[in-house]
Amino acid sequence: MMRDIGSSISDAIFENIGRAAGRVQENKPLASDLLESDDAYLVVFDAPGTTASDIQVRYVDDRVEVRIDRFRDFYEGFEMRYPGRGLALDGSVTLPSDAAVDPETAQATLKSNGTLHVRVPKAETDHDEDEATDVGVESDDSETAEDNEADADGEPADGQDVTEAADEGEDDDA
Repeated sequence: MMRDIGSSISDAIFENIGRAAGRVQENKPLASDLLESDDAYLVVFDAPGTTASDIQVRYVDDRVEVRIDRFRDFYEGFEMRYPGRGLALDGSVTLPSDAAVDPETAQATLKSNGTLHVRVPKAETDHDEDEATDVGVESDDSETAEDNEADADGEPADGQDVTEAADEGEDDDA
């Protein structure tokens, strides 16, 4: 009986520690880098354990905003003892104040190494800041180490079309 009580208490402690760790992760912004070339900005987010359908990317005002809603897989024969991974992750990167960009042609690609690359082309004139633009996310499952080096300049691999028009009728504000 004492063993059952001890086991029950340790289960409750582990579960609460795991939930707290998940909340901490959810409250931390996604790690990101902002890069600039002559013709575009490239924002690279860490997006561990996600699929393209888990990710929402928007360009709002002068920011690239990312929302990730991950799901936990179920493993047959195992029960959850320590739910420590956050499921809802957010991040944003503000572009420089003098950045004139064309968010309508922005591209987002989820790389096989767990990073999300959001490429926002530069434009001659600035985007209307009152307007939010959704960016479609494609998955690049075919990436290799050579592709990763070749993609360092922010250009998508040949044949990838990762652009989705913002006004295709979906509103992700829910």
